Amino acid sequence: MWQVVGQSKLVSLLQRSLEGEAVAHAYLLVGPPHVGKMTLALDLAKALNCEASDPPCGVCDSCQKIVLAKHADVQIIGLTTNGDSVEAKPRAEIGIDQVRQMQHSASLPPFEGRYKVFIINGAELLSNEAANCLLKTLEEPVGRVIFILLTTKDKFLPATVISRCQRLELLPLAATEVEAALNSRWGIEPQKAKLLARLSHGCLGWAVSAAVDGDLLQQRAEQLKRLLDVIGANYEQRFAYAAQLVDQFSHRRESVQEILDLWLDWWRDLLLVKVGCSDTITNIDLEATLIEWVRGFSLAQIRAFINGIQAAGEQLRENANPRLVLEVLMLSMPRREEGVSVKHA
Repeated sequence: MWQVVGQSKLVSLLQRSLEGEAVAHAYLLVGPPHVGKMTLALDLAKALNCEASDPPCGVCDSCQKIVLAKHADVQIIGLTTNGDSVEAKPRAEIGIDQVRQMQHSASLPPFEGRYKVFIINGAELLSNEAANCLLKTLEEPVGRVIFILLTTKDKFLPATVISRCQRLELLPLAATEVEAALNSRWGIEPQKAKLLARLSHGCLGWAVSAAVDGDLLQQRAEQLKRLLDVIGANYEQRFAYAAQLVDQFSHRRESVQEILDLWLDWWRDLLLVKVGCSDTITNIDLEATLIEWVRGFSLAQIRAFINGIQAAGEQLRENANPRLVLEVLMLSMPRREEGVSVKHA
């Protein structure tokens, strides 16, 4: 049984390839973080090596070994080997030595399965040398060896590497799909499942992680409270907060982008409340707070700051000076003098 949720078109395509023995020698799975790329890659690895008549069964020895990361012929290559997030090591690269080790392993016949499968997690982090080395392997495919590259940003991969792979794009799920999966597969109670589905932006993996790890929702609450404090702060306090973000950015860029995304959700929700579309907001547990806060801003102010957040995020992705970007953002943030504490549903 395929474990990936909401990607039925891609699953059907891969099943037809398996049935017709027309599996590509390399796949490029593209999609946002936590959308299901690794799940689909492992599903394909299981299907290629499954011992049952209707693969992937998920219960045979081969499937179970793959799930437990103990199958000799299925390897995951990335920045870490202990399951940590790729984003945990900013500016690091997947080096040429890792690719050469993979090439050596690929030159040997499968040890216990039918196919050797190499999953490169965070393929956009391949160094130039590593990418060029990998290209040589992709140009001269070896029988019964499959490469699966996972990436959130395929534009950072060389076009020559992309052209040697079958590109499969995983799209975010509808909130209703995420909610239904949380209810049926993970037994999450309806109200929490609805909230996590909205907050996940269609990325089921994040919703599952947040359901298991309560710290994620706690961090969200703390960051939103900080946002509301900053809105009512003077410029000196705002610049002090900008300096904190700059320091954070120097250690882990993705964490600042996540904060900006959270802010974008909040201000988008204010916009929706302002125009009478509260039923589509993301922060459904904070609807009362949104209704209270929206009275302090004009529609033009909200729209302008949403544009400002989007511009700041893009400038940071393009390596603009983070201090300048974040200080300008603090200056452009509409100000609300009276303090309002975050209310939880």
